[in-house]
Amino acid sequence: MSERAARGVFVGCVGLATRVRTAAAMLLAVSHIGLSSANFNGPPQEIPAKQWAQYQAESSKGILELQPFRSVSRVELAGAGAARGSATLVDLNPSVEVWFLLSIEEPAKVQTRNFHLENPRPLEQHPRLAGGAADRVLRIEGLAGGEPCELWRAEGAGAESDARTLEQASRSDLPYAPLCGGRLYLRNPVVGHRTPLERITDYLRDHVFGGEKIISFVKEEVYQDAFLERGVERPAAQCGSPDSKASDLPSAAAVSAQSLGRCLVPGSFGLDAVGTAAGWAPGAWYRVRDLPGVFASTVMPANLPPALLGGSEPHVNRLDAVESQAFVYLVAFDLSEFELHFALGTEHPRLDWSSRPPEGVRDPRLPGPDGVASAAPLVRNGVVAFSDIDRTVATFAGGFRREHGAFRYGPLALVNHGSHYGFIEEGVIFSKLEPGLATIVVRTDGHLAMKTWTQSDDASLASIRYARQNGVPLIEGDPLRRTGIPGRLVNLWGQGNWSGSVDEALRTVRAGACVQEGGSHRFLLYGYFSAATPSAMARVFQAYGCRYAMQLDLNALEHTYLALYVHRSGERLVEHLVQGMEQCDSRTPDGIAPRFLTAPDDRDFFYFTRRQVSR
Repeated sequence: MSERAARGVFVGCVGLATRVRTAAAMLLAVSHIGLSSANFNGPPQEIPAKQWAQYQAESSKGILELQPFRSVSRVELAGAGAARGSATLVDLNPSVEVWFLLSIEEPAKVQTRNFHLENPRPLEQHPRLAGGAADRVLRIEGLAGGEPCELWRAEGAGAESDARTLEQASRSDLPYAPLCGGRLYLRNPVVGHRTPLERITDYLRDHVFGGEKIISFVKEEVYQDAFLERGVERPAAQCGSPDSKASDLPSAAAVSAQSLGRCLVPGSFGLDAVGTAAGWAPGAWYRVRDLPGVFASTVMPANLPPALLGGSEPHVNRLDAVESQAFVYLVAFDLSEFELHFALGTEHPRLDWSSRPPEGVRDPRLPGPDGVASAAPLVRNGVVAFSDIDRTVATFAGGFRREHGAFRYGPLALVNHGSHYGFIEEGVIFSKLEPGLATIVVRTDGHLAMKTWTQSDDASLASIRYARQNGVPLIEGDPLRRTGIPGRLVNLWGQGNWSGSVDEALRTVRAGACVQEGGSHRFLLYGYFSAATPSAMARVFQAYGCRYAMQLDLNALEHTYLALYVHRSGERLVEHLVQGMEQCDSRTPDGIAPRFLTAPDDRDFFYFTRRQVSR
């Protein structure tokens, strides 16, 4: 391992490295010092007025009342003697038809039992309740193969089914317990993994007065440039040539004439790309070995054309010498070959209030900006769906936690309860999408888009399968020039909610994503910036021809994590974007459990799967 690669591990996840241990120690030591949501005008006709009113209401509510598109069916259940119970099946979003909540009420039971079911084949099967009082058995019909699935049997109603029952599945320790031969899954609560550093920061935020100030102090003293990557430049003749004429490659970045004669040797880039053994041409794309449709690139902002770096836009800062020479690593995914999914972590982002918005826009009567205190009885399990594991080619960390996912300053802080970032998983609204925020959207047909959300976009909510908001755009479309230009708030620290220090000057490791469109191909680009301000991110994404770009998360490898999964010689191998990220994965008696893929995590994340032919 090179000296630079070793340094990547040295400052890696899990608190194993000296720098992270130092930060954790400082956090503990300093802790003793003492330091109206917008909606579109009316519901579509098919939405019951009562459900729409519940969704809009500025009142405390349960997570089900936040689902305006839900469909409910109910059957009676026979119990012992003349006793009667009932079963209710809620299809949380019939346009998506992946998540269902089954509630069973029995006279002999004090509490209603809730079971969060997942339909892994929404295009092929359409679950519905059957059975009930007549035969004292509860079944789910409409599944692939035509055979009904027995889930519950009244006491004294005969022998138990050979199939796994709800009770058995709920007692398992699996995040996804199979029902009816895997045609359905029961989502079970699990504990999400946290690194030692995350545990400490969570403790400070939740239990120590002034904890956020303590964390900010440590970030400024320890983490500025902690992950800075400075590689080696060589003459281009000493490095291999990229496959620049292939029609399926993403568009290369615009680079200076001087940079065309150089090649880069990055320090801890962890991906195995074809033709890069001797170095990388700045801004060029290389194929990731054994992963068709996935490409890798690297560049430094200093490689970009002077006309771009010296652009006259007043909302982009000039780059300093450090971030100009800091390596940026990028991965591109061909959207014709892959589908993007989004999953909430077991804990983050939460649904409560961020402390950032002014008190005047926070309603003390409500537990959170949407009136929801908890996702229960729905289950957030922070791991790739079992039915998707074999098709998953990549996972990467999502966006800000709820505490940081709202505005303290500027116009967005004064509207919509402080404009908390919204998120949707499997068509279920956990937090409303707010106007003015940068948003990744995946629709029910698998189409991915990135855009600034508007109030009129709420009319399409029923057809959204996944969505995640995270601040304001780094790059936004220019309809006149049909290209991307830096967002208007890129260099406004408070109004853009970019995080960092209050002097607006903190460089840190950051991650972002953009959409690049060219010819017949569309790509999602994930960018890892080893030491950057939002201005550097905007310039790099602009150089790669992105039509829209947004920030994801920052400050640590835990928050900028990306891993690829390569099948080679009968094995599934894990390649991390940066070598130090391997320390973020969980260690088990059976070996390494990749974060998000097989190890539940407390943070939200995205994952790519191979696109199915049927979709």
